[in-house]
Amino acid sequence: MFSTMKRAAAVGTSPNRITLLRDADGDGVAEIRTAFLDQLNQPFGMALLGERLYVGNTDGVVAFPYETGDTRISAAGRKLADFKAGGHWTRSLLASRDGRKLFIGVGSLSNIGERGMAAEEGRAAIHELDLESGERRIFASGLRNPVGMAWEPTTDALWTVVNERDGLGDETPPDYLTSVRDLGFYGWPYCYWGQIVDDRVPQDPAMVATAITPDYALGGHTASLGLCWLPAGTLPGFPDGMVVGQHGSWNRSTLRGYKVVFVPFVNGRPAGPPRDILSGFLSPDERASYGRPVGVAIGPDGSLLVADDVGDVIWRVTGEAECG
Repeated sequence: MFSTMKRAAAVGTSPNRITLLRDADGDGVAEIRTAFLDQLNQPFGMALLGERLYVGNTDGVVAFPYETGDTRISAAGRKLADFKAGGHWTRSLLASRDGRKLFIGVGSLSNIGERGMAAEEGRAAIHELDLESGERRIFASGLRNPVGMAWEPTTDALWTVVNERDGLGDETPPDYLTSVRDLGFYGWPYCYWGQIVDDRVPQDPAMVATAITPDYALGGHTASLGLCWLPAGTLPGFPDGMVVGQHGSWNRSTLRGYKVVFVPFVNGRPAGPPRDILSGFLSPDERASYGRPVGVAIGPDGSLLVADDVGDVIWRVTGEAECG
């Protein structure tokens, strides 16, 4: 398995640091690069709210003081929530519309609960953290590895992309994009794509009966990690929809993903097949990975920014076939 992961460039070590890239002159290229915040523990999610920067370390959420224009944070952080490390390590963050809550994606420890469900307590879920009271609850569960999160503006619904389980073949089950209901259960580990039972897992029929079918399939093992809303007209030729950063597979006979795709939306729902925005990261013979897209975000100038953790670059997409 390790050799397959290495072929897909799926192994590496976190620098435990956040790097600041700043385009002070507005030409689309960052001329300032500094170590913004270090001594972290596998940081992934970030949310800036007023004078606080929230960081999703693998073992919890930490708040740091921030002032506009800062190029480095040296003050100690304040831990707001604890999470168990191990397994799926990313802790993505998304602020509520009013800035009073944080939503936190926490993936499972294992593939299908092989270590027992006690070890999975609080995992495979999206948590809701009240920033004023400090109270935390599970907003939705049964999501094997929910990573990217975004708000859909028509309905104000929370959406996420989820990496599904391994070991059932190249295409079964698909990774997916879905709206997330408050207290909704999405099947893991007992079932997938609604109520299709996984016979490898000791069953809980009552839980299976409540499992919600996801909204949109993204293909098997695409490792869809990044998610953001793209308003119509932001990029030429693209209507309203969601942008998905697909890190790419390591665990299928032919690799898949390794690109950034767009899913069109109409009236708050997916409405059509995905379109490629950025591709070409995988060599035709699958012997080399030139990059693996992860995070996606809309920059202040309306460009699409894509973090590539194998190419070690930030791509800036300004048109349907133009990037810099």
